[in-house]
Amino acid sequence: MDLKILSSLEKCFPDESLAGKTGPDGLSMLQNERFSFQVGYQLEEIVDSKQIVFFSLESPLAEAIRVYRVRYIPSMLPAYRKRQDALYLRTQPGLFPDLLEPITDSYRLPASNTLNTLWLEVDPQGHFPAGRYPITCVFSDSQNRIAEITCQLEILPASLPEQKLIFTQWFYTDCLLQYYGTEAFDEAHWQIIENFMGNAVRYGQNMILTPVLTPALDTYVGGQRPTTQLVEIYMEKGQYRFDFSKLGRWVDLCDKMGIQYLEINHFFTQWGAAACPKVMAWVDGTYQRIFGWDTPSDGDDYRAFLQALIPALLRYLREEKNGADKRCYFHLSDEPRPEHLEQYTTVSQMIRPLLAGYPTLDALSEYEFYANGATTCPIPSVYRVEEFLAQNVPNLWTYYCCTQCVDVSNRFFAMPSWRTRMLGVQLYKFGIAGFLHWGYNFYNSQYSYGTIDPFLCSDAECAFPSGDAYSVYPGRNGQPWPSLRQAVFYDALQDLRLLQLCESLHGRAFTMQLLEEAIEPITFKHYPTDPQWLPNLRKKIYRVI
Repeated sequence: MDLKILSSLEKCFPDESLAGKTGPDGLSMLQNERFSFQVGYQLEEIVDSKQIVFFSLESPLAEAIRVYRVRYIPSMLPAYRKRQDALYLRTQPGLFPDLLEPITDSYRLPASNTLNTLWLEVDPQGHFPAGRYPITCVFSDSQNRIAEITCQLEILPASLPEQKLIFTQWFYTDCLLQYYGTEAFDEAHWQIIENFMGNAVRYGQNMILTPVLTPALDTYVGGQRPTTQLVEIYMEKGQYRFDFSKLGRWVDLCDKMGIQYLEINHFFTQWGAAACPKVMAWVDGTYQRIFGWDTPSDGDDYRAFLQALIPALLRYLREEKNGADKRCYFHLSDEPRPEHLEQYTTVSQMIRPLLAGYPTLDALSEYEFYANGATTCPIPSVYRVEEFLAQNVPNLWTYYCCTQCVDVSNRFFAMPSWRTRMLGVQLYKFGIAGFLHWGYNFYNSQYSYGTIDPFLCSDAECAFPSGDAYSVYPGRNGQPWPSLRQAVFYDALQDLRLLQLCESLHGRAFTMQLLEEAIEPITFKHYPTDPQWLPNLRKKIYRVI
């Protein structure tokens, strides 16, 4: 068996050889960082078809190490045929390393002469003193050790500051109930929501999409997704009454799991705000849909509904949930385009008086939406954000999704991990306040015509490049299984915090000089493409810290 220590920035494919992979130049971390690396393994020859290989770990840090098997996931659409660049690893359909399947001590591995990797995640949480720690990975058969490899991890005497960036990925409660076969907000569903919320927080998410109403997202015109609204609505003799008890449980769960911000879902349909979201209510004792695609967004009936709902919602969060209204951000409509400016402005003017003093944010990349006051918190794409930076928009956010596929950072299967991780440096340089990515757990086809199996279909049925629609897998027994991309993105968030630590000690000018030493100025479209640049930057920052 061949073994090799590999960087977390390496992506290994089953048709490659371990001989062609290079290891990292030293392993080091701060006391409260989370550090990941890989162990590549490949059997030279399978002597017995019944051979079984077991893995175990020996280290003083063993209790702080999680081990995952990197599983290959199929992709039919790794990249758009006519929208790609030279920095993709592969652009043809195939198997890509992505799923991190949790394993336990003495885990049985397949005896394979193809290249496989284990992902080791060291998370000391400040409980171990600075120093050098050996980590030995042992591979055995049923009787003897057959191979082992040892590395030294150095824990340095410093700690990262708390995360300041607001980070959200859209959390789809309906995809969870459909995959696991629960009912909306029954006890099984609540437990699964808690599990997946915990995973989101563990990988840096501190804001969550909160379905006050069933989200009007990723749905074909006229289509209906399962009802997952947290607010019970009663309409009696033309008057509205609201029961916020489910929302209260959601807020309590967010507090328990460490979610700081509540992202209230969109009040109007996607791509233009033309219609209303699906709204279910008890009308004189009958549960029925009262608004949807057939209801104009700026109609009098929906206006009256919002005039009843929003003040009651804010009052409940303020009075019953200890001022949780101050943690809320509100959405109008996702990704409006220039031709939607008039309609978007109309609904904004309709709703803004109800949300006076509260931020409204939407993914949109046309500066006019902000200039005319239609939104207080624009979220341009990483490909268009520089126009907003030039206008000195305060507390600026940015986002990416499937169409940010050339030149910029993203998290597709086919992109190298260093490209995904480069975002942390860019967020630091430009002082970005928040980051949004839509696909935390979208297990549907495009427009939600049907559901998919994320272990077999990674591209929403050839709609989006694999890696865009979800970052987490639905594991057994309602447990989330992380992805390699999720872990790498968390490293980008840690890079951001490391740069902020350096700035707190040595100042902004010094940190920027260190960051851009001997390279062209970094933008969202231009950045170093040497895979060793990020590890080398970290070494420089460690030294000055």
